[in-house]
Amino acid sequence: MKKINIILVAGLFLVGCNKFDAEINTNTNLPSKASGTQLIANASLFLPGLSSSPQGEFMAQYLAETQYPGASLYPDGGTNFYGLYQGPLANLESVLNSELTPTEGPVANQRAVAKILKAYFFWHITDRWGDVPYSEALKGAANFTPKYDTQEAIYDSIFKLLDEANAAIVAGNISNDIVYAGDINKWKRLGNSVHLLAALRLSEVNATKANAEFNKALAAGVITSNGDNFTYKHLADANNQNYWYGQIVNQNRVWWALTETLVDYMNPTNDPRLPIYGKKNTSNIYKGLTFGTTLGLPNTTGVSVLGPDIYAQAAPVHLVTYAQVLFAMAEAAKRGWIPGGDVTAKTNYDLAISQSIQQWTGSSSSVATFMTQPGIPYVAGTAIQQISMQRYVHLFMHGYEAWAEWRRTGYPNNLVSPGGVAIPLRHSYPPNEVFNNGPNYTEAVQRQFGGLDGLYGKVWWDKP
Repeated sequence: MKKINIILVAGLFLVGCNKFDAEINTNTNLPSKASGTQLIANASLFLPGLSSSPQGEFMAQYLAETQYPGASLYPDGGTNFYGLYQGPLANLESVLNSELTPTEGPVANQRAVAKILKAYFFWHITDRWGDVPYSEALKGAANFTPKYDTQEAIYDSIFKLLDEANAAIVAGNISNDIVYAGDINKWKRLGNSVHLLAALRLSEVNATKANAEFNKALAAGVITSNGDNFTYKHLADANNQNYWYGQIVNQNRVWWALTETLVDYMNPTNDPRLPIYGKKNTSNIYKGLTFGTTLGLPNTTGVSVLGPDIYAQAAPVHLVTYAQVLFAMAEAAKRGWIPGGDVTAKTNYDLAISQSIQQWTGSSSSVATFMTQPGIPYVAGTAIQQISMQRYVHLFMHGYEAWAEWRRTGYPNNLVSPGGVAIPLRHSYPPNEVFNNGPNYTEAVQRQFGGLDGLYGKVWWDKP
């Protein structure tokens, strides 16, 4: 009888177990899916990688390798863009195509921010590789082999995304924002500033369209102070620290020095940004290292290595800044796109330098003296070169952006060809694209570069 009772009780227990809810093992304190603003925040975590890259610094020749030269010699080979599609862009596409909740801020604003970031990431991607998947990308299992859109079409789409974002923004901030702490007005000004800078990129390929898009963005309202800067703020924490801190402090890799080109331009004018960018060598002078040199290495004491402000654990990454916008406005005035000619160009040029120094040094006390140094005061006959060179100095450590501006303007005009190898004009596509997306890859390479997927095919806007 005792055995029968045990069996009955066990049977009842098993029957009861079958009626348990499927959610019994679900942690109710964790969301079942990410919210819109959480996805935006996760996409934002990829932003410093668009700037903090030795490869980017080599493309702009800001840094030279003090030992183990290799990447600075511009070896041929593909560069992978998959992580940008599978990471931030996938997150942002989910925001744009999911049902969102207004508890984290107006839904219109969540989608507007996602569009601004999507435009910014794609602007970065197309300027590095040229034609890339866009209109058929980010479809998941619905399309693993997207076509490559032309860069011209991608730029049109970027302008459209930014127009839509600007028009959609309403009153009300968003939550979980690690860039602007939810301030939607700063996001709005950022979107228009990206629009303005992207428009300027077309100056040599379609000046009429560049002019129109530039003025549309300017009228919509752009960044107006350093407080509006699009800056990724690292933390004094190992989980969210500066890339360069991890390399130089944690791993003791003193592998990079300022280039001779950069130091030789900044040093004669006592540029107040130079002590931020790098340290004096053991002879107590600023000395750059010839880019791509393979002789006399390792060389970490005779040259100026990166300054501690640059590799500090919580050092920020500057992506789109007030000074950039001002340099763009100075160039636009010189080109006749906005009224005022040289008077307006000079005003914006002077203010751009002042705001750059303020951004990098935290003070404007050295501006007046610096503006009197040889070659610094605005001269109408050399204005484009002056604007370009001061923009190059300002964009320090944002190498991919400076590389794009070098390709567009030709300045600096004294960059080095290490070992006779020219500076690349683009990145080659990921090597496995020929297997993963062969027909579309082949069509894009043939259309743009006559079938050669190399480092020296010019992207659409890079015209002589």
